[in-house]
Formats: sequence, structure tokens, C-alpha cells
Amino acid sequence: MKKIFILCAAILAIISTYSSCTKLDVPVESQYVKTNFPVTDADYNALLGTIYSNLSSQYAVPYWRMQELSTDEAILPARDGNFDDGGQYRQLHYHSWTFDHPNVTAIWQWGFGGVNACNRILGTIKASSSTDAKKASSSAEVKAMRALYNYFMMDLYGNVPIITDFPVTTPPSTQPRAKVYQYIESELLAALPLLPVKTSSNAALYYGRPTKAMVFALLEKMYLNAQVYTGTANYTGAVAMADSVLKNNNYSLDLKYRDIFLPNNGPQINETIFAIPYDQQIPGNQFTRFGFFYYLAQAYGFNVGLSIAMSTTPEFYNRFNLPSDVRSKTWLAGPQFAPDGAGGFTTTPVYYPGTTTQIYIEPKLTLVPGKPMDLGNTIAAQSEGVRSMKYYPDPTIIQATRLNGNDVPVLRLADVMLMKAEAILRGATATVVNGELQTPDVLINKIRTRANAPTGAGFTLDDLLDERAREFSWEAWRRNDLIRFGKFEVEYPLPNDVLSMNKDITRRLYPIPATEIKLNPNLVQNPGY
Repeated sequence: MKKIFILCAAILAIISTYSSCTKLDVPVESQYVKTNFPVTDADYNALLGTIYSNLSSQYAVPYWRMQELSTDEAILPARDGNFDDGGQYRQLHYHSWTFDHPNVTAIWQWGFGGVNACNRILGTIKASSSTDAKKASSSAEVKAMRALYNYFMMDLYGNVPIITDFPVTTPPSTQPRAKVYQYIESELLAALPLLPVKTSSNAALYYGRPTKAMVFALLEKMYLNAQVYTGTANYTGAVAMADSVLKNNNYSLDLKYRDIFLPNNGPQINETIFAIPYDQQIPGNQFTRFGFFYYLAQAYGFNVGLSIAMSTTPEFYNRFNLPSDVRSKTWLAGPQFAPDGAGGFTTTPVYYPGTTTQIYIEPKLTLVPGKPMDLGNTIAAQSEGVRSMKYYPDPTIIQATRLNGNDVPVLRLADVMLMKAEAILRGATATVVNGELQTPDVLINKIRTRANAPTGAGFTLDDLLDERAREFSWEAWRRNDLIRFGKFEVEYPLPNDVLSMNKDITRRLYPIPATEIKLNPNLVQNPGY
């Protein structure tokens, strides 16, 4: 959905394009000179557009794949050799990627391209003739976004450079993950006082941009994972950051889970803390193209070329077993019926084209003997694998782009609540917010009640991990969750599987791309590569 501030982002992507922090021989260019430094709000919006257009360009495909295809939550098998693409999806599934994997390289360059864009813009703001207050607030926004980019890089690669200068004159050195963590934390805390608070009147203005709640939620995510990132737990800090969000009554769980992910989602979604806006002109969101089921396209009101490959694993889908849970309807499995236009289904069967055979999506994935992660390409094989319709198919999707208009949430209130529940289960003290003692049972049951799922009591950490699977499927947090729970190396073999997962825990970090180390000898490769 398309957005007041971000609409300009795709157009403004031409301001600059960066590849990575280590390509230092590129001439410095800028469209700003002394006579046109940013002064007005419109000037600053235009200046900052590059940060957001860069973010949207890769988040929902290669970044998402690194976070999801490396887990049980998503799988992109070959179909008689089709969709193999050099084995890159197979490598993610089996944790057998190398330092030249295309996603490993692309996302390193994307992330540090974003950092470099932030650094360039900070220099421009500093030289601007604007008021000190405007320069300070705009700098805080940029620094919060730089911290977000650095968080993505720290989470994926662990030991990464800390880059604050533009242009980069000295090849940056790899820094320990704990030091990068401390740097990101300090940047977020410094930016926090100058960022806006979401209100009922400014929600659209700051949609897709940093707010105080975005910083609180990101810090909560960092503190919840502090044991992984630094070796020292900080569950009390995670609860404190959660409470800082929960005290703002302008955030609330939306009544309908489906609404959060519709093509027309946007600032009206009450629980969105930070989302990446998309429309059919902003590259990146291709969930319908890759994750929907090809033979259902016409039944859902569009007729474009789609992939037929990506699905979830049977083991993951089995978690959607709570009676009446509306989140189960975000998957396509079993006999297929025409949609009712409201996120549900009619009783009208949908048939394979030219037949009277009802479409049946088989949850199992049975590999062809002797072939690596290949299902075959018969109609029956094409129909294997539960498909996602969480990001509900955009009825206005067009052949030219095959892009979705659904915005993609990065941080939302439900995550804040379940992270708080987990931190308490791990040892933090339950706190009172708005007169309510928020125990793990209370918080989890709020999520379940919204989903129309049965409530419960005495939830354990394993129960909470399953709840996170149901609530945040395909939202790019599964790898993060499994690593924190020590389950990233758990394997669920498929029938006729000729390959097995690399269970080396060094795979909890991706390698620094070989091309980057060749360009910059100050980068040190992660262990295991």
C-alpha cells in the first residue's frame, strides 16, 4: 500500500546506488551544492528517500530468503530441475551455503549500501542551512535507520564492520559481534529522544519511518537475543522496552488478523510499529509470485505468470492445529474452493484448468529418488506443498511487474507482547501495564483470543515458540527464533532425501562474501568458512 512519505522513494532511488562498504574506488557524487542544501520538509523527504527505497528493494526477497528458507518455515524445492537456480535454495535449506552464495553477497551489499547512504545523508544534513532543530530531528531519523541496517547485518553475519564515515577512506575492519551490538544500542538510545511518538493524528505521517516505538521494539529484539549476540542475557531490559511500547494506547491489536497483511494495509493498522511499504512500482514484494499456487490465480481474480515452487514444510504446517484459529486460513492445503473475497472460502470447488478435477494441495513433500530436493513436475507433484496466502493476493497484480501492493511488517505489537512473554519465561519479572499484571499466560492469550484460538494456562517456552510460529510465519523472524531457542540445526528429513543438513553451529552466522574479502583484506571471515 502506498504511502505518503515513501511514494517518493522509488523515484528518488536514482539519487544514489551503493554496492557495499568495501568498494572504495567509486567517485563521490552528490546532487547537492551550497545553493540547494535541504531546508524544507519536502527537501528532507526527498533527501531521505534513498534510505527507504534501498530498504524495500531487497527485504522481501533475498533478505527474507536468508531468514526463512534456512529454516523449516519455507522451502523452495525444484520441480524436475525447474526452480533449482543453481541449487541456491537447496543450499539454504541444508545449511550448505558458501561464501559466494548469491543471497549472501547481495544482502551484504544491500545492508552496507544502506549504511553508506545514511552516512552520506548525515553529511549533507550537517552542512545544511536548516535550523538546528530540523537538522537534529532528521539526523535522528537517519541514525535510527542506519541502526536498523546494522542490526540486520549483525543478525545475519555477526562480526561486521562499523562504518560511520562517507566517503570511506580507510578499508573498515571486522568488529566483534558484541561490539557491534553495543554500537547499535548506543545509536538507538541517542536517537530516541528526538524521534516522534505515534499519535492518532500523525500515524500516516510517520508510517514506515522510525518512531520511539520502533526504537523500543528493536531494542527489545536485541535484548531478547542478547545472550546470542553478546554472551550476556538481558531479559529484564527486554521487558522494560516492551513496556515502553505497551504504555502507548495508540498501539493495539487489530481485531482481524487478516487485515494486517491485506493489499490495502497501511497506517490504519493499529499494531504496526514499523513496516516496509510496497506497491506495484516498488520492487521487492513478490510473495504472490513465489508463494501462491499457480492454478488458483484465475479463481482469485488475476491471470499472471507465477512460480509454482515455494511452500512450507509439512512439519511446520502441523503447528497450525488449534481449533478455529484464523491463522490457519493463511495457508492453502487440501481441496480448494473459490474465495469469498473476505479472506475465507465459498463452497464452490476450483478445478485444474480444462478438467473437472478439484484442485487438491497435498501437504506432504515427497522427493524424487536420487534427485536433490526435487519433487518432480507432474500435476500431482506441482500440487505438493502447503502454499501461503498470508500476504493476501493482490487482485490488481499485473503481468508486467508481478508485484504485490501489501506492505510488509517488520515490527508489530504482537511481537512486542510475545517477546515480553518469552523474556519473563526466561527469568524476567512480570510487570503491570495500564493496571494489568502481564504474565506470559495473559500475553499469549491476548494473541490467541485475537486469532479466535483456544486460550490456555501454564505456557512453556516450547509452547511460546510454537505460538510465534503461528503468529509470525513468513515475517522473516523464524531463523532468529530458532537460533535463540537452540533449534536452528534440528532437521526434518523429507521422504527420499539424498542430502542431509549441515549441523555445524557455525552456520548460525552467514559468511562474509568472498568478493568483499578480496576487495578489503581488513575483513576477517567468520569461523567455519
